[in-house]
Amino acid sequence: MPHTSPPRAWAEVDLGALKHNLHVIRRSAGGAHIMPVVKAGAYGHGLEPVARCLDREGIVFFGVANVGEARRISQSGCRTKPYILGPAFPEEREEIVLNNWRCFMSTLEEGDHYNALARLYGKTLPIHISVDVGMGRGGLLADQIPTLIDRIPTWHNLYIEGIGAHLPCADENRATTERNIYLFEKAVQAISAHCPLPYRHLCSSAGILDYKVPSANLVRPGIILYGYSPVDTPLGRELKPALVLKSRLTLVRTLPENHGISYGQEFTTKSPTRVATVGIGYADGYMRILHKKGIRVYYNGVFCPVLGRITMDQIMIDVSQVSDAQPGDAVEIMGEHVTIPEIARMAETIPWEILTAIGPRIPRFYSE
Repeated sequence: MPHTSPPRAWAEVDLGALKHNLHVIRRSAGGAHIMPVVKAGAYGHGLEPVARCLDREGIVFFGVANVGEARRISQSGCRTKPYILGPAFPEEREEIVLNNWRCFMSTLEEGDHYNALARLYGKTLPIHISVDVGMGRGGLLADQIPTLIDRIPTWHNLYIEGIGAHLPCADENRATTERNIYLFEKAVQAISAHCPLPYRHLCSSAGILDYKVPSANLVRPGIILYGYSPVDTPLGRELKPALVLKSRLTLVRTLPENHGISYGQEFTTKSPTRVATVGIGYADGYMRILHKKGIRVYYNGVFCPVLGRITMDQIMIDVSQVSDAQPGDAVEIMGEHVTIPEIARMAETIPWEILTAIGPRIPRFYSE
């Protein structure tokens, strides 16, 4: 008979919250097409379940980081095509052509190669031009656009389906962002005089909530899809976080006065203390730096401080205020009471990193 064990830590994902956030995004986007960004395991929420949840919500593409993620989308049963946001290695491009996946083209050499592959297989590949309006991560520069315009008529097996770029600081610098938008508009104007560009996209989460791009008709929501707004706007405040991270008490003991806890003995009890061990650690994405920032967990209506250093698989918490603490009890690590933005501030990082750091040994459980 097979043996089973309850998970020591797990994430609960509310798919209904994702759909709610998608509706909020639609209102902010004003009728634009939607490309939900599901790269990095749907920001830690689980790639395939999230994609299947959103597949029939009237979206045009799924934004992914690379060919491996595109392959997973295609194998998940979704009808929506993946859109590869990062550059592909030359040896990966054949698979893109054969599957008719969407991708950015950042160089003229890429365009030549994709065209040659599409010709080889008797296909016409839809492709999007990437322009660099200030991010510095990829895309054609402004002085390369005239050469691009001359090259497009020679690409008989490419269909220039769209144009896109990325805003580097839409949540930080308004003047720079307005300049980025201006450069994007110039690129769209120049290229669209020679091909129609059915999809034009610039805005990810902060841009969607806080800017208008005259020519754009597609948006790429990332962090806002999962319930977190990088800017303070009325619509941003309507978002619902979709993930709660929990763990269990594995051991409950009373430790005597002057007893050290965890590596380095940075914490020592000042009096007899009821201490519980909890089955989560930095190998699960619970960042080690948090123990120096006063991090707490929420258990049975009480905030319980983490004692000493976070270890690879376990933490220790003070449960002196919980009279009936028992091994197996559930503890909220991140969620409604200990929020992910709060944890990000403590860790001196951003919610994106907190979510995507949640490790693969954490099972995800889904509900609507």
